[in-house]
Amino acid sequence: MSGFPGFPPETQAFLRELRENNTREWFAANKARFDDVVRAPALQWVSAMGERLRTLDADIVVDLRVNGSGALMRAARDTRFSKDKSPYKVNVAMMWWHGAGKKMQHPGFGMQITPDDAGLMAGMFHFQKPMLDAYRQAVVDDELGPALLETVRAVEDAGYSISGRHYKTVPRGYDKEHPRAEWLKYNNFHAGTHDIAPGAIASPQLIDVCFDHFAKLAPIHHWLAAVQQRYGGV
Repeated sequence: MSGFPGFPPETQAFLRELRENNTREWFAANKARFDDVVRAPALQWVSAMGERLRTLDADIVVDLRVNGSGALMRAARDTRFSKDKSPYKVNVAMMWWHGAGKKMQHPGFGMQITPDDAGLMAGMFHFQKPMLDAYRQAVVDDELGPALLETVRAVEDAGYSISGRHYKTVPRGYDKEHPRAEWLKYNNFHAGTHDIAPGAIASPQLIDVCFDHFAKLAPIHHWLAAVQQRYGGV
């Protein structure tokens, strides 16, 4: 048993209020509530889910720092390049990842709780240049390439859709007639679901519901970890 009782109803209630009052003044006045009903249960969840995820990957990183470098994403939004100047995210998001260093540079499992629902993912949302190069080498690799197709088949057969196709053409330097050429058009590789019933978020069954999804999505995580082990990418 994880001992995690589910998120309190106040977690999503706070996020709904924040959605309607997304100002620095409101957040400052309610910071103590945020710490109590959002951050504290989220950290408890990170620890409990991380323990379970280590049965899928013994080296998964469970980092409880709250400065943005740990599992929890920052509450503040980066508005420098966005037309939306709302200062805070109206979700609470977290990651468990494989590999030393920054979480977004490694494959991992992710979750976000929004004011209305919850979503899960496995994989990587964006390949930086070293990982993009490693991924492309893996696609045409005689071992990892076929393993990619097996990974896709397993995840799709479990009911999920693969995301990450970005480019319209095969990148320069690669054979356009390669049997896996279509996979060279990806610049990220992940799958996930928003099929988490609202009632489950506040339930002790949440950890079993989420772990079942993560276990089915795990082939993506393992394939990307194998890519980094063979070709680097960080």
